[in-house]
Amino acid sequence: MTCISVQSLLGQKPSSEALVDYLSNLSSIVQSDSASTPEIKSYPDVVYYNFYSLGLSLLFKPVDGKTGADLEEDKLILDSFDIYNIPKVSDPNAKSGSKKKAETAFATHPVSPVTLNLTQVEGLSPLQVTRESTGKDFVQHLGEPDRKGGGSGPASGSIGIWCEWTKHGILVEFGGVEATGPQAWERGKDAGWKVVTVFRT
Repeated sequence: MTCISVQSLLGQKPSSEALVDYLSNLSSIVQSDSASTPEIKSYPDVVYYNFYSLGLSLLFKPVDGKTGADLEEDKLILDSFDIYNIPKVSDPNAKSGSKKKAETAFATHPVSPVTLNLTQVEGLSPLQVTRESTGKDFVQHLGEPDRKGGGSGPASGSIGIWCEWTKHGILVEFGGVEATGPQAWERGKDAGWKVVTVFRT
C-alpha cells in the first residue's frame, strides 16, 4: 500500500475518490471485499462509519454545520478518525454498554507504521506510529502534550491515560497495565498506544 498521510483525508466526503481508494487498499491488505463496508451509526449531529476489521472508525460532521436526524452523505465531511491497536477481535454485534468492550470489536489497524503529518514546525518530521510505539516515543517526537488525563478511576483504576497534542490534531489513548492505576503516569512512558485519534484543527 502506498504510504499516505492520513491527515490528507480529513475534510473529505464519504464518497470522495481519495477516501474510497484508501479504504479499498486497506481491504485488500486484510483480503476481505466486505471490509470496506462500514457499520453506520447516525446521530443528530454526527455519523460514525465503523470498519471493524480495518481497525478504523470515521466520524463525519455536516459540512454546513446543520444538524438533524437525516444527515445526507453528500453533506458530510470527515472530521476525525480513530485508528485502533487492539489485537483481539470480538463480535461487533455483541451488545455491551461499555466503551472498553466496544473497542474490542475492532481489529488492529492493518498498516504499520501509520504516517502522521505534523503542524509545520522547523525540523519536525512526520511521526511514524508503529504497533510497538509507546508513550515515550510520542513525547520524544511531539513534546509534552497540550492536554492529558486518565490514570485513575474506580477502585480498579481502569481509566487509561491519554495525551492530546492539540495543534497537531492528535489524541492518543494508551493501554495495558502501564496505563492504569495510581502510578500510571510514572509507567506511562512504557505504555503502548490503544487508539490514535486524528482530528481537524
